[in-house]
Amino acid sequence: MTALRPPIGNLRWNGTIRALLRAGATIRGRILLAFLMLSAITGLLGSYAVLGIATTGRLVDRTYDHSLMAINYARAASGDLAAIQAAVARARLATDEAERQAQEARIASLVQSFEEDLGIAAERAQSARAAAEAGAAKEAMTHWLAARREFGTGPQTADVWRALDAHAAAAEQHIDLLINFTAGDGFSHRQAARALVARDIRLSVAATLFAILLSGVVALLLSRQIVRPVAEASAVATRIAAGDLAVPVPEGGADEFGALLRAMEVMRGNIRAMMQEEVAQRHSAQGLLADAVQGSNEGIAVADAQNRIVMANARFAALLGLDPAAAAGSEIAAARGSVTADTLLSMQANGTAAVERQGADGRWLRISRSPTRDGGFVAVCSDISRLKAQEDQLKRSNLQFDAALGNMLQGLCLFDADGGLLVHNRRFCDMFGIEPGILRPGMNLRTMATVVASGSAFDDTRALDLLLEQEDLLRGGNGGALCRSIRADLIVSVRQQPTAEGGWIATYEDVTQRFEAEARIITMARRDALTGLANRMVFGERLEEASARLADGAGFAVLCLDLDRFKEVNDTYGHPVGDALLKGVAERLQACLRESDLLARLGGDEFAIVQSGSRLREDAIALATRLIGVFEQPFFLDDHVVAVGVSIGISLAPEHGSNPETLLKCADLALYRAKGGGRGGWSFFDEEMDLELRKRRALEHDLRQAVAEGAFELFFQPIVSLTHQRVACCEALLRWKHPERGYVSPAEFIPLAEETGTIGEIGAWVLRRACREAMNWPGDIGVAVNVSAAQFRNAAVVRAVMEALTESGLPAYRLELEITESVLLTDNVATLATLHTLKRLGVRVAMDDFGTGYSSLSYLQSFPFDKIKIDQSFVRNLDVTGSSRLIVRSVVGLGRSLGMTVTAEGIETEAQMEQLRLEGCDEAQGYLFSRPVPAAGIDALFDRLKLKAA
Repeated sequence: MTALRPPIGNLRWNGTIRALLRAGATIRGRILLAFLMLSAITGLLGSYAVLGIATTGRLVDRTYDHSLMAINYARAASGDLAAIQAAVARARLATDEAERQAQEARIASLVQSFEEDLGIAAERAQSARAAAEAGAAKEAMTHWLAARREFGTGPQTADVWRALDAHAAAAEQHIDLLINFTAGDGFSHRQAARALVARDIRLSVAATLFAILLSGVVALLLSRQIVRPVAEASAVATRIAAGDLAVPVPEGGADEFGALLRAMEVMRGNIRAMMQEEVAQRHSAQGLLADAVQGSNEGIAVADAQNRIVMANARFAALLGLDPAAAAGSEIAAARGSVTADTLLSMQANGTAAVERQGADGRWLRISRSPTRDGGFVAVCSDISRLKAQEDQLKRSNLQFDAALGNMLQGLCLFDADGGLLVHNRRFCDMFGIEPGILRPGMNLRTMATVVASGSAFDDTRALDLLLEQEDLLRGGNGGALCRSIRADLIVSVRQQPTAEGGWIATYEDVTQRFEAEARIITMARRDALTGLANRMVFGERLEEASARLADGAGFAVLCLDLDRFKEVNDTYGHPVGDALLKGVAERLQACLRESDLLARLGGDEFAIVQSGSRLREDAIALATRLIGVFEQPFFLDDHVVAVGVSIGISLAPEHGSNPETLLKCADLALYRAKGGGRGGWSFFDEEMDLELRKRRALEHDLRQAVAEGAFELFFQPIVSLTHQRVACCEALLRWKHPERGYVSPAEFIPLAEETGTIGEIGAWVLRRACREAMNWPGDIGVAVNVSAAQFRNAAVVRAVMEALTESGLPAYRLELEITESVLLTDNVATLATLHTLKRLGVRVAMDDFGTGYSSLSYLQSFPFDKIKIDQSFVRNLDVTGSSRLIVRSVVGLGRSLGMTVTAEGIETEAQMEQLRLEGCDEAQGYLFSRPVPAAGIDALFDRLKLKAA
């Protein structure tokens, strides 16, 4: 059985043949077979051409690359031999030892070149005889060199030179034979290449002619298989498109054209069925039309030229009083006495008309008659009783509209598309002093202006001018608004807008009271609402005016005033007392000024004065002295005795500048110097202040650059649990190393960052970095981060905390945020909401510097802090004064009763730590344990304190 099984190769070949035969049954298969045949012919021709070109190339390569290269290198070796002989002669004749040594070196180089050239020539040679001659030449050169070395020490006689010449001549002879043999080999290969090319040309021409003939046969067979079926299918499609649905569709084969013919037959059947369906739909539509006429709410009838009813619906028959079944064929005259019949018979027969009639039953009918082409007519009767009722309602509405129009508070005029007056009300006449009834419909604005000019009860011509301005607006084709005073006690606002019908409507509103109110508002806008003083806008205007008079030699002084300890008053007694204090301050300041001076409140507790005079410096000093003197007496406000002071900064114009902004800035800098000198004093501006300002701006620029480049570092200081004697937390402390100034104090650049708005970006960076570093610590050690009040604006701190925790993977309970009382002073409600959001995240919140503010206890009541930190000012004097010990004891007791952890800052001695432990303090922080260390040294710190968790 095994012997009878056909080979696998034969099975595959038979399968391929059967697949090709199946493919030939379709057009695509036939095209594929033709393509394969032509591709095979093209491939054979190409393969033969490639083989011939490759063979020719090898012959050419042997002819030129080998033969010519071997000849060239053989000639180069011959030249080297001649050069060697010349160099030997020069060395023999040389009297100078250096010259002789140079020739000897050249001889050695030429010998090496001779051997290399001869070796390449032998390698490129194409026959054994050529290679043998190259070897013989090399051997002759070897004998020449040996002979020269042998005779080099003895006397060089004529026999010696003849022996050398003989060896050289032998070498040259062998080189010449090498060249001749190589040239002959190249000529033989060239002849062979020419014969091969001639043979390939003849075979290529014959194969190309055969391929063209075979391609033509394939194309002819392919066209016979495709063109005839295409022509038959095209003829059938043309007849079907012409509407011949009975055309016989020939049967097709199993190929695509057969499928196309069968699809045409199906398409012909579908078209025939669609036409039959359309005829049926037309019959159905006629039936539906008849049903629609019968079901219409209007009476519809068609009559012939003799007024006989051809078709009528039940509604029309009922209006005529006829039986609907017997209405067709009846004459309309037979229904005389009905409103419908009498109206139709009375209407003209040669035109379209429509009339409205009311029947005896009170109903209103609209009866229309339209002629038909055969002399008859179509009649339509509609019940318009409801429409008539709506018209009556509209008339009543118009009467109500007229009443409303007459009682409007605004004057109104409505114009048509031609500019003629349509409607006006009594209020318009009252405004312009016109007697009612004088204005008539159709008047334009110019005619109305003439009437106003002639009949107005006022002598003022401003009303006439307003109407003429309206005419200019109408002429421009645009709507608009005007506001004019038409008499001394009346200001009118006119709004003029186009209507949908192409006309115009104008309304006239009395805005006299509004303008008076706006004038009062403008006056109030120039005064401070609390103190009644001039505000910042008026102060700026006065500065501009004073600066403009500098050219006339009139100088002036600018004084900036700021109350000392005003914030303490607000925090201690509340804002009502603070407002009362500002009013009292304004009264005292105003009493110190002359009428020519201006006092303004710029905002908060900031005031400013513009003082003019001939002796600027002396007058300014005298005024500043008086102002400071009036604050020596306290203020009595609502049973409270309040003592505040004032600091004053002074700038002079034109000594310190002529620009208002510059002068105000200089006075503000001087104020800053005065407050820094102990408050309750005054200071003039000098150039050093400007230098300080430039330094501050330079530092601000460097800070922004440091933020952009991330040039900050984090140091960490441990917070030790006194109960468990281990590190409970590490506080993250920001450091900035300036490239020129070295480390800048946080007390210097943090306030600057808060003012410039970069504190948010810095704070977010600190949170991310601190959380990332804490992930490398033991799991029971947390990290504390100080948060600025500026970060609580718009709840930015919540987003920063969430991003830091998510990015680092640090558990929320290990993060502790330290805030000061200033955070809660900004916006108590919003800040508390943000703090509660942070608590819901699981973050711990601590109040830093507890006891230094004025409302710390109230904040502890409003928000459940996790920790309170005793300020180091109390810890520093713990072992010196008893009051500090009592304060610490009170804070510890307060924290224990509220369930809050108490941390003491600034521990520097063992005695302080022992005292805090006795008082029950939970945690301690200070130089006693460690100074702040960089992140890289935190592990070493843990090891040194022997507090690192196992």
